[in-house]
Amino acid sequence: MGTHVLRGPGPDTLPARCAGRQRPYGERRGGALLGELDAPAVRRWCRAGLQQMGRAREEIDALNVYPVPDGDTGTNLFLTLEAGTAEIEALFGRENTAEGPGLPETIRALAHGALMGARGNSGVILSQLLRGMADQIEAEYQEAVAEGVERAGGPVLRRALRRAADGAYEAVSRPVEGTMLTVARAAAVGTEEAGDDLTAVVRAAAAAAREALARTPEQLDVLRRAGVVDAGGRGLCVLYDALVSVVTGERPASAPRTHVPVPLRFVPDTVPDDEPQAPAFEVIYLLDAPDEAIPPLRDRLDVLGDSLVVVGGEGLWNVHVHVDDAGAAVEAGVEAGRPHRIRITHLAVADAVHREPPATGRAIVAVVQGDGLAALFTEAGAHIIEAGPGRAPSTGALVEAIRATGAREVVLLPNDADGHAVAAVAAEQAHAFGLRVQVVPTKAAVQGIAALAVHEPGRRFDQDVVGMTSAAGATRYGALTTATREAWTMAGVCQAGDVLGIIDGDIAVIGQDLAETGKTVLDRMLAGGGELVTLVTGAQLDQTVADSLVGAMRVGRPEVDAVVYTGGQSLYPLLIGVE
Repeated sequence: MGTHVLRGPGPDTLPARCAGRQRPYGERRGGALLGELDAPAVRRWCRAGLQQMGRAREEIDALNVYPVPDGDTGTNLFLTLEAGTAEIEALFGRENTAEGPGLPETIRALAHGALMGARGNSGVILSQLLRGMADQIEAEYQEAVAEGVERAGGPVLRRALRRAADGAYEAVSRPVEGTMLTVARAAAVGTEEAGDDLTAVVRAAAAAAREALARTPEQLDVLRRAGVVDAGGRGLCVLYDALVSVVTGERPASAPRTHVPVPLRFVPDTVPDDEPQAPAFEVIYLLDAPDEAIPPLRDRLDVLGDSLVVVGGEGLWNVHVHVDDAGAAVEAGVEAGRPHRIRITHLAVADAVHREPPATGRAIVAVVQGDGLAALFTEAGAHIIEAGPGRAPSTGALVEAIRATGAREVVLLPNDADGHAVAAVAAEQAHAFGLRVQVVPTKAAVQGIAALAVHEPGRRFDQDVVGMTSAAGATRYGALTTATREAWTMAGVCQAGDVLGIIDGDIAVIGQDLAETGKTVLDRMLAGGGELVTLVTGAQLDQTVADSLVGAMRVGRPEVDAVVYTGGQSLYPLLIGVE
């Protein structure tokens, strides 16, 4: 059986609070709060929001009872935000200047990416909210810079949130209170008495959003009957909390307990006699059309169905509507302009769309980085996408790799703690093609190696996944890296150039020498016992360092076996696994 190896942002995403790679959540700049938003802050907000949305995705999906109880709001928000984040990452990748892209270009890239990749009713509304923020920030940017004031401080963000909410209400044909629209407007209104400090503004917006979310069951009867808050509104709270984390440097807030647990799918036992039957199809397409063609299009689609949202501008629009006659909805787009990327989903059987003839066999898809690790995973029978440090494979790339295996059953190894959310969404998306996909939650490449070692294609799929998961979970993981700036860590304050020893995702040792720091890390990892040590050397590490670690370990712990692999990863000179 062949193997696809996905070469991702790193064989693992161990903390880099002092290192070159920034974590996808907020951080303090030299210990201070942010006084203004800039391009890097928007980028970190997207990364933080995507990470937190991934963690909350299943919960949000479970809350999804309005407008259609199809359990996909969290997934749609995640995919929409992922598209916007990818556009920002591409912009930073293209920018060759030392300063990087500016704030207007960055926020515009976010809005454009979200518009192009918007999924579902909630995703389309989110794209409009981001566009409203982009319009306001871009409009004020040049004037603010000319006057020598903060480019996007509290007052600018307050007005951006207000414009975003107003634009979202205008984009929805028949706005309904108790939805994400209500939460967005409440967040904007909540900042009016917060003063001009950016920290106060973002905290006020997040707090007001959570309060509005808690009230949504009082405003929408279907939520009250189901005992849940609005799914889209919950998703917005995740994004506001992520923004607070970026501005304040604090970790994102925990999920608020504002709803009653609900099954993954909620379908009312009975439909009231006066409640019309929901339309059969969801129709979404991008539309190239002049501004003057949009009002007639809205009127036509409003007659055909409900949940109508038309967002965009400057000749490019995203159209979303629920209808019984999908063909008529597309024809309306043809009359207005040129529809493309047309997606039609039967709302009653959404999980059966795009199914293909069943594949056969079983395959492993693994995310790794480094030529040596790629060769190792391939030899072990795994399948790969290639990317560099800081560039995680997207949901779409993972789905494509899963399908490319030609297997009916696929085990996905993210090998990255921050990649679990993307992997989970990709697995769910792959189900639409009739594939069984399970994610083994590996947090580092060494855990992926341990999982592959016990992989047995001949046993039942579920048993194989359980065995691989157990092997990965029984492997502690560590790494060495080098600090690029002064920062606070769990082990104390590090300086640029210090060697950082990481154990199970946390910086545990600060040293000056790779070999000595590695020995300390390995001793601590073995203090709790161990039978096998795996060392994976990076592209810049002298092989003698790994040899010296093995030699020192065998003197003190001769009963422990050791294996050394050449990984070739660029971010971490050494990866360590203890089974």
